Amino acid sequence: MAEEKSKKKKSSQQKSAQKTTQKVTSNRLELLITIVDRQKAEFFADLIQSFDVNMQMLVRAEGTANAEMLNLLGLQESQKTVIFSVIKQEKIQDALASIERKFRTIRNGKGIAYTIPMSSLIGVAVYGFLSNNERAAKEDKK
Repeated sequence: MAEEKSKKKKSSQQKSAQKTTQKVTSNRLELLITIVDRQKAEFFADLIQSFDVNMQMLVRAEGTANAEMLNLLGLQESQKTVIFSVIKQEKIQDALASIERKFRTIRNGKGIAYTIPMSSLIGVAVYGFLSNNERAAKEDKK
């Protein structure tokens, strides 16, 4: 009887682990890095946030090109902001397309945007927060 209970317990733990794994792998996250002029940083942060981004970090940066090189490249200044955003993989295509449109249509709206896949996270609650998924975060508390 003790063996039967132990087998049932292991079976339920395996099913629970499979459910958690399925949730995490089906909704992968990536780190979207966007580099823009400081004056345009808030605009692009708001734009990116519209794609269900729950966490962003804006960092001031300074370009290394001299004034002659900036003029040659058609850039206005070297003061930049780097926006780090955690975004769901399924939203990346739309977000990058929208950012690219703004780069082309906004005056002095040039920049760089790319993504890096996130291979792992520690904890379901962290994943729930970063993916803007309240259900995953609540299930971890149970």
